[in-house]
Amino acid sequence: MVQAYILIQTEVGKASAVAEIVGKVPGVVQAEDVTGPYDVIARAQADTVDDLGRIVVAKIQQVDGITRTLTCPVVHL
Repeated sequence: MVQAYILIQTEVGKASAVAEIVGKVPGVVQAEDVTGPYDVIARAQADTVDDLGRIVVAKIQQVDGITRTLTCPVVHL
């Protein structure tokens, strides 16, 4: 199982709507609007890194109002 945090920047005033939509994407465990340099932080999980990439590129980045994403995979050192 691969897990990652996806940091999301949105258009002004779209954070709540984006968080709600992203939170319903299959593979996304949680999505919340936050303050700071990013507007939404989501936690996602998938069976493989490729599957995780597909969630981000094919599903999350297609949500209206998202301007940029940064995917941070969880590592266990």
